Amino acid sequence: MNNRIVYLKAAINKALQLLFTIAMILPLLANAQTKGTVVIVKDPLIDTVIARLPLLNKTIGNNADDGINGYRVQIFFGSNRQAAYNALAKFSAANQDNKAYITYTEPNFKVRAGDFRTHLEAEKLLNDLLPTFTSMFIIPEKINLPKTDQQND
Repeated sequence: MNNRIVYLKAAINKALQLLFTIAMILPLLANAQTKGTVVIVKDPLIDTVIARLPLLNKTIGNNADDGINGYRVQIFFGSNRQAAYNALAKFSAANQDNKAYITYTEPNFKVRAGDFRTHLEAEKLLNDLLPTFTSMFIIPEKINLPKTDQQND
């Protein structure tokens, strides 16, 4: 019985050595790193769309993509078109420094003023306009990029 156990252990040992040797030699025989060529098959219209992409980005959508994150003060919200344009004219006459924008999202008109980077700047305009407009609040929105001074030295 003891001889059988010794014989089985020796056989298992030999089998493990054989498996280890095969496992070490097998990667050397595999040719997975052979050089070849990659063929890309695609519709030629894809190249046309890629070439026109900058033009498409400029024409599709509004100019909000050109802006940065900031704040505006909403001075009017309602469905009356004439009242919206009156609020816009009233604001523009009183404030030459800040621009106002009118947008229409069915069925309401919105008049928003200013291009402020911080909430604090928008709050200052809101406090200045309190005597003129009644229901106002600050809206986070894409704002126009600030003008840069271009000097040719």
